[in-house]
Amino acid sequence: MLSHYYTVKGYGEHEIIIQKSRFIASVSRATTEEEAQSFIQEIKKKYRDATHNCSAYLIGENDQIQKANDDGEPSGTAGVPMLEVLKKKKLKDTVVVVTRYYGGIKLGAGGLIRAYGKATSEGLSATGLVERKLMQLMHTTIDYTLLGKVENEVRSSSYFMDNIHYQENVQVDVLISESDKENYLNWIIDLTQGKNNTTEGKLLYKEIDVVL
Repeated sequence: MLSHYYTVKGYGEHEIIIQKSRFIASVSRATTEEEAQSFIQEIKKKYRDATHNCSAYLIGENDQIQKANDDGEPSGTAGVPMLEVLKKKKLKDTVVVVTRYYGGIKLGAGGLIRAYGKATSEGLSATGLVERKLMQLMHTTIDYTLLGKVENEVRSSSYFMDNIHYQENVQVDVLISESDKENYLNWIIDLTQGKNNTTEGKLLYKEIDVVL
């Protein structure tokens, strides 16, 4: 598992006009090629009357799956520039479809490359990006009298509060950096004066918004 990577928040759509042609970027997250292809077909169906529905996707921890489709535009002027934008932004598990409604003015190869690149870039910005950080879940059980103190300290620290379970005692689930386990254990011991029971949970990804 990667320690961290970047991807899109979810579904997004953004439209720009260039030389009277409409370019609509539709963006989504896809963790498999099947998901990417399904999204592409969905957009093609939605914009079935468009001149072109060009696409690109980048999937896998090591970008194992990379595909670009010009959908009738001159070879290399649409899908590849779109894919290059995904690579430049270091995104993973991302699919983009740029729909074009031709406006009557030819853009030429250079113009098309710039147009599809710009539509993709602006579509990604409109959708929003996240950094997915691999984190260790820690389960800390404490007495209810310590909850207020522990909750406040966790929320003002570099750790992330994941959940609180109200049981006979209270269990606080905290997300920490995988390399920070020893520091966290010492920190929680000091904070509770040793009155806690902490166990390791699973590794999972925490999504953090990327400021563009």
